[in-house]
Amino acid sequence: MLWSVQNQALMNRKFHLALSGPAVLLLSLGSAAAQTQVAQQTGSAPVSYASVSQLNSMLAQLEQTSQAIQGDLSNVRINKWKVDSKTKQQSAANAESVERNLKEALPAMIAELRGAPESLPSTFKLYRNLDALYDVFGSVVESAGAFGSKDEFQSLENDLNAVEKSRHAFADRMEALSGAKETELARLRSQVQAAMAAAAAAPPKKIIVDDNEPTPKKPEKKKVVHKPAAKKPASTTPPAK
Repeated sequence: MLWSVQNQALMNRKFHLALSGPAVLLLSLGSAAAQTQVAQQTGSAPVSYASVSQLNSMLAQLEQTSQAIQGDLSNVRINKWKVDSKTKQQSAANAESVERNLKEALPAMIAELRGAPESLPSTFKLYRNLDALYDVFGSVVESAGAFGSKDEFQSLENDLNAVEKSRHAFADRMEALSGAKETELARLRSQVQAAMAAAAAAPPKKIIVDDNEPTPKKPEKKKVVHKPAAKKPASTTPPAK
């Protein structure tokens, strides 16, 4: 069933909203992300080699898919499709949005995630972008299947399946990271509670004040005795004649 121009416009709007700036995260993920920052400040364990290796493999596959989509879209001749001009214009606009995302937005998100492999906000940002990308690119693929050549449709459909695979992979990683962070935060909370309980159980220190202890006397100031000024000797000069 072909997509209407109205549905395609809605999908394109969703895609541009995803690129315009951060949206509101899911409550559970937002809470976990905020708590993760607290855990990092308190000295959490470094990222494991297995986690980094898994992420690098996922990102490499996504970059390969991005290059394939850009190459296949450049070979699509939407202007030759046997369909009305409005559908051609909408499909061309969707294809341009996909290419712009793959060239500008996606590389920045990949670089951000490489710098913070287990960051939930960065992982969710990339996942959300893939979700919007799948919707918009899917409309182009469906239109290619209806109006384009068989070769155009086949190559684009393979690319769409690759995007779907990456989207599911990042969704699974997000779920695993959320569980790991919750476990780590539960451990930190237990440590804080144990430390507070130990501090409350410790006996208070006693300070003994002896009221009979003599108060030290202040040193007495010495009186300064001023000596009288010495008298000048009388003059011995004889009187003038």
